[in-house]
Amino acid sequence: MSDIIREIEAAQLKQEVDQFNVGDTVKVYGRIKEGNRERIQVFEGIVLKRQGGSSRETFTVRKTSNGIGVEKTWPLHSPNVEKIEVVRRGKVRRAKLNYLRSRVGKRAKVKEAVK
Repeated sequence: MSDIIREIEAAQLKQEVDQFNVGDTVKVYGRIKEGNRERIQVFEGIVLKRQGGSSRETFTVRKTSNGIGVEKTWPLHSPNVEKIEVVRRGKVRRAKLNYLRSRVGKRAKVKEAVK
């Protein structure tokens, strides 16, 4: 039974997935459907976490908009995610950055990784 499920999930995976990690600042190009029109909206922020695996893998991005923190969780292999563009790489020592939710201003920054 698990082989059948694995085959179905493998068919739903994207061929090319953009490489990014927790702490990176990314631009997520998401498809928005309004009535019969479709457009692409960009959501830029810091990746707080990646979880799950295979076709169920999701990632959460947080940004500050007008002084209010906004978080959005995206499925990695969703057809509604057009592309993910890495703006800058972050250097973190945690898999999940939940502590950033309580930080404001300069304290909410993540150090940039040196290449």
